[in-house]
Amino acid sequence: MTQIELGWGSVPSARYEQLAEPFRPLFQKIRASAVERDLERKLPYDEIKALRAAGFTAVRVPTEFGGGGATLPELFNLLIELSEGDSNVTNAVRAHFGFTEDVLNSRNSQRRALWLGRLAEKTFFGNGHTEIGDASLSAFSTVVSKKNGRDVLNGRKYYTTGTLFADWINVAAQLENGDPVGVVVSRHGGGVEVLDDWNGFGQATTASGTAIFTDAPIEPDQIVPVSERFKYSNPFYQLVHLATLAGIGRAAAGDVARLVRERKRVFSHGNAPTVSADPQILQIVGRVRGNAYAAGLIVLKVAEALQRAYEAHLTGDDERAASAIAIAEIELDQSVTVVSDLVLQATTILFDALGASSRPRSRSRSTATGATRGPSSRTIRGSIATASSATSPSTARRRPASTGSAQRGRDRLQWSHLPGASLIAYAPTRWSSHARTISASVPEKVEVRNILVRSLSATASFHFSLPNCQQTSRFLA
Repeated sequence: MTQIELGWGSVPSARYEQLAEPFRPLFQKIRASAVERDLERKLPYDEIKALRAAGFTAVRVPTEFGGGGATLPELFNLLIELSEGDSNVTNAVRAHFGFTEDVLNSRNSQRRALWLGRLAEKTFFGNGHTEIGDASLSAFSTVVSKKNGRDVLNGRKYYTTGTLFADWINVAAQLENGDPVGVVVSRHGGGVEVLDDWNGFGQATTASGTAIFTDAPIEPDQIVPVSERFKYSNPFYQLVHLATLAGIGRAAAGDVARLVRERKRVFSHGNAPTVSADPQILQIVGRVRGNAYAAGLIVLKVAEALQRAYEAHLTGDDERAASAIAIAEIELDQSVTVVSDLVLQATTILFDALGASSRPRSRSRSTATGATRGPSSRTIRGSIATASSATSPSTARRRPASTGSAQRGRDRLQWSHLPGASLIAYAPTRWSSHARTISASVPEKVEVRNILVRSLSATASFHFSLPNCQQTSRFLA
């Protein structure tokens, strides 16, 4: 069935269904094994290998190089579909698609041809950016230096998501004079060790461990100044997380509908002879579905803004590109808290339809598969209150303090394991400076249309009225 036939709305292009068709059986296969892999912490080596073989990792590479030539809206719609299967896998390929975007935006024709050719050959890229310990916000302890007349890399990176699956690692480092650079290092070359030591409470199968570089040899053409990175990297990486959330929402909508349909036991205080005919239950099913639907549409609108930024960069007009990137940043920032709240609500209220019996570990994945750390985000919410560093203001206002064992039990259900859907939840650190972003980042000649986030949120999280329950029930058929 097409995306429209499934009720998820229009696709980003006329050719999208043809583009997505060969990947969908693979997405379904990935979903079928996701719970087992998460519970047993089986890293998705085979799944990543299959995505590479199918050409998914080269979907953004231009067709003249042998790739799929996908636009950014097409890519993000595919990431939503993949995330419906397993959000861990989406997070594992995030850095790869970021490196692809770097190369696509490069104005160095030789570098562009070299790495696009390798990407088309289904080479896979991981990342090495985050440092822990006494790491500075303005500098890296990972350094490119000279040894015996050649460049070498020394340092230690943590949270290297996807790198265990990679052929190459895209590393953030600095030169001996302190200038920041990007370095592409062979994963299997000398002086590189990647450890499977990730022990966070979420992202269990994303391979987000440690990478150690000890005199790792690098060639001059593998060193790129940070100034040459693609300029819309912040909204791009953040939007991958929002696409992941939208996919999680779709998985939750599908799961709650299926489980309600299959449920035989009727609540003693129910309003119908079967659970799937109970209007109160159908209301929950509809709200979960509506939240997931809205989240996906928002992601695709931001992806359109990123596409405009990419196209503006290709014109060579730096002022036009800067304007388009600023707009993309604004659209992303306006979307983060809305999408995260929509999906958090959807994956919480589904327990009102299913109760505690929906929670056996045999069909559950960790809530916090993707607690994120990104250029514009930090870990905010997770499955256990003590594991989160803060809460968003909107969530803090809405969540009452637990009073009594009944409420505490409900909290445990809401914040532990979800049936077949993992929850990524975070809030942007830049949100507080949103007004400053609008006033400082956008050239005066650019008209910024007021996007009413509150209205959008209210529309997206609407309540199904009882007369609409018959429409909702079509998803249970």
